[in-house]
Amino acid sequence: MRLFEPTGIMSRRLSMAMLFVLSLVLALAPRTAVVEAVVVDGLQVGYYNLSCPEAEQVVRDVVDAEVAMNRSIAPGLIRIFFHDCFITGCDASILLDETPAGDVPEKESSANGFTLVGLRTIDVAKTTLEAMCPRTVSCSDILAFAARDAAVAAGLPSYEVGGGRRDGVHSRMDDLPGNFPVPGHTVPRLTELFASRGLSQEDLVTLSGAHSIGGAHCFMFSNRIYGFSKTSEVDPSLDPAFAERLRKLCPRPKPDDNPQESRKVPFDERTSEKLDNVYYQELLEKRSLLTSDNTLALDPKTRPIVERYAKDDALFQKKFGEAMQKVSALDVLLRPDQGQIRRDCHVVNKARGQHFPIIRWPRPPRHPMQQMLNWFIRGFQQD
Repeated sequence: MRLFEPTGIMSRRLSMAMLFVLSLVLALAPRTAVVEAVVVDGLQVGYYNLSCPEAEQVVRDVVDAEVAMNRSIAPGLIRIFFHDCFITGCDASILLDETPAGDVPEKESSANGFTLVGLRTIDVAKTTLEAMCPRTVSCSDILAFAARDAAVAAGLPSYEVGGGRRDGVHSRMDDLPGNFPVPGHTVPRLTELFASRGLSQEDLVTLSGAHSIGGAHCFMFSNRIYGFSKTSEVDPSLDPAFAERLRKLCPRPKPDDNPQESRKVPFDERTSEKLDNVYYQELLEKRSLLTSDNTLALDPKTRPIVERYAKDDALFQKKFGEAMQKVSALDVLLRPDQGQIRRDCHVVNKARGQHFPIIRWPRPPRHPMQQMLNWFIRGFQQD
């Protein structure tokens, strides 16, 4: 990509740059049955039964209370969980504000940033558990429990989550570009990225079902409804009536737009607060927001899975719980020499008597548009 281009082309580049922020965004609904647990080596269901018996109940109560006050908490927690686990494993590195090395943390990436919702919920749960069971329950376990409880609040059958994770001490924004799925990816690239994390193509389609609830900001799909190609203003794979509604909701983007002020549109207009299979039905009806969703219905390898879930809600819910269990075991840190139990989820514990200086390198540009452009340029160099 050239850094200096004619105004019209650069305007389109900037609007596309605003697209690439992953949104596994979700919402809520009531609890039901139980998904059979998949026991993972090294993690233990009921891990805190002796050391902190109320740990999981505390997290569940906090999540339920927070969701009751703010319905966006449920989708936010699942998104934080996925973004954490997909990069360096489920080590709560996404929660860190700073590290001893002074690296710009994952949280500062434009794939995260202002789009992270639910961080306060983790803090409330951690503070409560530290008062009850000091230095016992890791931030990474709290996040895994909270993601499960958020999914259950969104209508998913409950599933067991093993404990025993330890918290990482490294968090680097630079780990994301080229290693993380974004809304503009299609099935081949998504499949490659998921396979690199030990996740199958079925896992890809299943976990994308998180978009059954929640929504996406207009800038994340504006490239599909404005200036799609030289021959078509709108993505021809979109239902025309649906595309017209989106254009009424989302004005044509401008280079100086602030993404934080961008309107949010529900992924699924029909059951936007329930984690169910309507998302897949909408894909087949050509009513998806993101390219990464739409591609699942277009690609011949993933379409049969989409069709299967569209017909069987119980199957989707069961598979979604199992996929979340699988994600929760990605590259977990289990031994004391691998990680720690952070006393504060935002910072790494200092060793007793240790006084290391925190090195703070210059932060990336703070304006959201500049962060989006940085993500676009760097995130696709390895594609």
